[in-house]
Amino acid sequence: MYKRSQNDNGTYNTQCLHCFITVASAVQTPEELEWVEKHHLCPEKALSNLLIQENARAPHSHHHR
Repeated sequence: MYKRSQNDNGTYNTQCLHCFITVASAVQTPEELEWVEKHHLCPEKALSNLLIQENARAPHSHHHR
């Protein structure tokens, strides 16, 4: 998910809504903007996905008494 804005000169900015990093600024075209967003490696999203995978693989401990 990204927050896009357009500058007065017609260029675009985009910010990742997971890590709040400005992914690009002063991008010339919407196509370039999509390319930049597609190739953003978000550290927050990567960590979240890793934790989800780890939780899915972790054996559920059942304590029997």
